[in-house]
Amino acid sequence: MRVFLKVAENGSFGRAAASLDLSNAVVTRYVALLETHLSTRLVNRTTRSVSLTEAGLAYAEGCRKTLDQLDAMESSISESAANPAGTLKLVAVASFSLFGLTPLLQRYRVQHPKVNLSVTLLHRPVDLIEEGFDVGILVPGQVSTGTLIKRSLFKVRAIAVASRGYLGAHGVPMTPANLAAHTFLAPSANLHNSEWNFVAEDGREEIVTLEPAYSVNNAVMLRQAALADMGVTILPENHVAADLSNGTLVRVLASYEIKGADKEVSLVYPSRRHVSAKTRSFVDFTVDYFRTEAVSSLSTKFQNT
Repeated sequence: MRVFLKVAENGSFGRAAASLDLSNAVVTRYVALLETHLSTRLVNRTTRSVSLTEAGLAYAEGCRKTLDQLDAMESSISESAANPAGTLKLVAVASFSLFGLTPLLQRYRVQHPKVNLSVTLLHRPVDLIEEGFDVGILVPGQVSTGTLIKRSLFKVRAIAVASRGYLGAHGVPMTPANLAAHTFLAPSANLHNSEWNFVAEDGREEIVTLEPAYSVNNAVMLRQAALADMGVTILPENHVAADLSNGTLVRVLASYEIKGADKEVSLVYPSRRHVSAKTRSFVDFTVDYFRTEAVSSLSTKFQNT
C-alpha cells in the first residue's frame, strides 16, 4: 500500500522506486500484486506516464486514511512502551497490604500520574497470567506455578502476643507447652496447620499442637481479637508493633523463635520478553522503595528478621 501511494504521488514507477530506495522491478511487482489481490486495475500505464484509474483514486484515498491510522496506532504503542501509562493490575497479600501498601502506591503515583492502579487483595493462591494481573506482592504460598520473575522485598517475623487483660486473668505461658492450657487464636487452616514449632535460644525445638478456639483468615481480625482479651495469638511483628510499644499487647515466649512462621514478601511478575513500561516502572520503583526507605524509616515496621 505504501509503495502504491508513492507511485500515485509521483506519477512514476521510477521516481517512486528512487524515493523508496527500491528497484523499478520491485515497485512494479508490488503494484501488480495489489491489482491481482483486488482483481482491479489501479494504474494506467503508458510509455510516458502513469495515472490512476477511478478505482485507483478511490483506493489511494482509502490507503492514506488506513496508513494514517496505522501510523498513529504504532506511535501510540511505541510511546506507551517507553512511557508508563494505562491501568496497572496489582494483586497483593491482604495482611501486608492493609498495613503497608498505601504509602508505596501513593509515592509511585506521584512519580507516574498517568498510571492508574487497580488493586486486588487476596489470601488465596493466585495465577498472575491466568487471572490477568501485571504484578503481585505476595507470600510464597500464594504464588502459583509458572514462569515468573521473583524479587524478594522483605521478611516479617511472627511472634506470640496477648493482651494485658487476658494475661492478667489467665496467667503468662512460660513454655510452648503451656499454650495448650490457653485460649489460642489462630490463622485459618489454609494459612497454617495446627502444629507450631518453637525454637529456644539454645536451638532446642519444641513442636506443640494448638487447637484454636477462634480462627480467621485475616491478621487484622486476629489482632482485634487479641486486643479484646480473647486469647493468645501469633501475628507478624509489624502488625502489632504499635500495640507492643504502647503496652496494649504483650509479647509472650519472647525467648523463642517460631520456625517456619516468618513470611517473605516478594514482588512477582510474568517472565515475558517485552515487559510493559507501566509494569517495569512499578517493579523498579518497588524494589528501590524497599531497598532505601525500608532500611531507614520502615526497617522496624517491615524488616524485623
